Amino acid sequence: MLFGDPGLKHLADLAKAAVRDPSNFHWSIIAIFAIVMMLYVEEIRKKHYKVVAAALMLYSVHWLYEIANAVICHFTGYALWTVSPESTSFILLIGVSVEISMMFAIAGFMSKLLPADKDMKILGINNRVAFAIGNALFFSIVEIFLAWTPAFIWVYPWWGAIPVFITVYIPFFLAAYLIYDKELKTQKRWIGSLVCVNIALLAVLIPLGII
Repeated sequence: MLFGDPGLKHLADLAKAAVRDPSNFHWSIIAIFAIVMMLYVEEIRKKHYKVVAAALMLYSVHWLYEIANAVICHFTGYALWTVSPESTSFILLIGVSVEISMMFAIAGFMSKLLPADKDMKILGINNRVAFAIGNALFFSIVEIFLAWTPAFIWVYPWWGAIPVFITVYIPFFLAAYLIYDKELKTQKRWIGSLVCVNIALLAVLIPLGII
């Protein structure tokens, strides 16, 4: 399934009604959250601050995208991507379940695979950019599979694997891998700013019923 199917709109309607509905809550959420926290603690204990910065940057960008996707859903009727209530213990926003969010919380740890030399080229491309494109391609292929299952819904016929690859996953990993080599104060500035923007948007848009 490379592109969306308007015939799935009835399933997307069911998902919209299930956003932040606790009916499907399962204790597995607590276990997943604990594992994610343990992974962060371990990286901090080892003083892998660049890895932690990359992970937090990707996660912050992820939340900005999810908020934008929910806003699109509010104003157009349907999100670019939607999670099915049958596939999750809890839907945070229309396009993200708690399980997906926890996955993105640690996706930036893939920065541990980056070469030590930030200027090294791969096929003539800076390795940070090359790794971002490679990881984006991998995640896009996984999303094709997800869209083929009942877990993930694309309804717009122009939205699919290629737009996801270019406009979502490349920016995710590019942001993570470019912040990786920055000075600590620069990392704090960028990540802190994004976190504040996300919190402010959530604090305003959720009570207004927009997302």
